Amino acid sequence: MEKRQVHYSELGLANTREMFARAMAGKYAIPAYNFNNLEQLQAIVVACVETNSPVIIQVSKGARSYANETMLRYMAMGAVQMARELGSNIPVALHLDHGDSFELCKSCVDSGFSSVMIDGSHLPFEENVALCKQVVEYAHKHDVTVEGELGVLAGIEDEVSSEHSTYTRPEEVEDFVKKTGVDSLAISIGTSHGAYKFKAGQPVPPLRFDILEECEKRIPGFPIVLHGASSVVQEYVNLINQYGGKMEGAVGVPEEQLRQAAASAVCKINIDSDGRLAVTAKIREYFGKDPKEFDPRKYLGEARKELIKLIKHKNEAVLGSAGKA
Repeated sequence: MEKRQVHYSELGLANTREMFARAMAGKYAIPAYNFNNLEQLQAIVVACVETNSPVIIQVSKGARSYANETMLRYMAMGAVQMARELGSNIPVALHLDHGDSFELCKSCVDSGFSSVMIDGSHLPFEENVALCKQVVEYAHKHDVTVEGELGVLAGIEDEVSSEHSTYTRPEEVEDFVKKTGVDSLAISIGTSHGAYKFKAGQPVPPLRFDILEECEKRIPGFPIVLHGASSVVQEYVNLINQYGGKMEGAVGVPEEQLRQAAASAVCKINIDSDGRLAVTAKIREYFGKDPKEFDPRKYLGEARKELIKLIKHKNEAVLGSAGKA
């Protein structure tokens, strides 16, 4: 049976265009939180409603497969309705994180996503341009916004992996944006995917704000995105290790550097690993203290409460998005 095409407006979703314009004017970044299941999504909605923050809920290719394409659509619609029932009209966008093909991006557009990312950063420049342009031409027909990427982030997260990072070349950004027609651009300035971003015991190298500033000069007023921006909260790492985990040497990006980035042209910051750590830490702690428990509502409920706490902190103290909906 042929699937019916669903426009994101049917689900009550917003796209990112107005979100980004307001974020750049207000010198803050829109939070883009990854989710895979109900509890994560509930936590994102509650935290963003309670801090009155706009939000981008995003899924990777793997998360979309895990949650099921149809179920995911109704989860996104449910997230919007949940916010409304909590008395809030915060804008909510549904975004594909690190789409790896035109076909995947097209499928997401057709199933109700309001924003998609096509990641051709591993390709030669002209091939990246061609792939991104193809996605833009299709997505814009449906008023769906598109994120591209220049530069490669090191680390592993879901299907995305690279042993080495490649900083974005500022001299390429203007040409890339002009040729592709993208609505936002993810750049590489020293963040990385996963929980092991830097070597433990060594000074964390500062983000390359010189690259960010040069990109901003070349594409003034254009939305810039940071991936791999989890701080790898040591409280959670320690809790995981205390209750049987093995995460020695997990280090992330200092929050003060992310706040500095959010006050510039960076208007979207992706956070995934920190949420995973919060959830895993509280579940491990729960089982460590009560190994007889087998009711998922209890240990997942505790994980959800901790995730709400984390997201509220990020919105208020790191991204500056609290109160901006």
